[in-house]
Amino acid sequence: VHLDGDYLASALRADVLSGLRAVPRSLPPKWFYDAAGSALFERITALPEYYPTRAEREILITRAVAVAEITGARTLVELGSGSSEKTRLLLSALRTGPGQPLREFVPLDVSASALRASAAAIAADYPGLRVHGVVGDFTEHLDLLPGDAPRLVVFLGGTIGNLLPAERAKFLAGLRDVLVPGEWLLLGTDLVKDPDVLVRAYDDTAGVTAEFNRNVLRVLNRELGADFDVEAFQHVARWAAEHEWIEMRLRASRPMTATLPDLGLTVSFAEGEVLRTEISTKFRRAGVAAELGDAGFEPAHWWTDSAGRFAVSLARAA
Repeated sequence: VHLDGDYLASALRADVLSGLRAVPRSLPPKWFYDAAGSALFERITALPEYYPTRAEREILITRAVAVAEITGARTLVELGSGSSEKTRLLLSALRTGPGQPLREFVPLDVSASALRASAAAIAADYPGLRVHGVVGDFTEHLDLLPGDAPRLVVFLGGTIGNLLPAERAKFLAGLRDVLVPGEWLLLGTDLVKDPDVLVRAYDDTAGVTAEFNRNVLRVLNRELGADFDVEAFQHVARWAAEHEWIEMRLRASRPMTATLPDLGLTVSFAEGEVLRTEISTKFRRAGVAAELGDAGFEPAHWWTDSAGRFAVSLARAA
């Protein structure tokens, strides 16, 4: 456990102070994921409009054995592990493939309770596999990851797209610094496609994503004593072509003021003013290869689903 009990509270306060004072205002997407937000996201992954989860799973079903054969990993490290559902495809392939079987699974997540539950489930389902959960933040604690070489680090779900370009470069370089030459990164990236398809994936007809987006204000109300009128904010998803990313925003439907007494902060919104809550960058193969190369990785394999919507790339630490 590398996060003390006050870490999340302190991080939330710092992010909200800086984000609500910024112009334009923004909040990091990690604050969506309290228990209610996590449950909403699980619903999102099953929606007909939301293709990324199904597309990535298709790739892993068809390529997990190849990943095991190529990497010969003794340790599988998963960043932002959550429930580790898709990772089970890799665990099974690495445990039963040719050569020495996988010895250890190292899931990393900021939520100690979620991590304990998922780690216990993996340990029960894979007898003999050493499971070493790490409570930490993948932007800060990469140098504390255990495991025997060669390690395979997996970062799935397109989560890397939530980082701004400079943040991605820092993250990838930091990850490369903690790996020895010959260790591996398996990276999931959503791809550039028809903007209508992209917007629908983040603005479903059932309104689940809208509730997920507004949930960040409920987190602020509960954790910081704020008084946001949650339902007065409209969910907006837009394609920013100049950046090739989807932006999720909350737009004030009327003029309003919110107070955050725990922070000594009052913020006013004009009608139509927006608060950015997430970016989700969409990638092209050449761009992924360039970012990996700049960080010190050698791209080795690139796999997509049958419809070419999502990619999983395997890269070796040079």
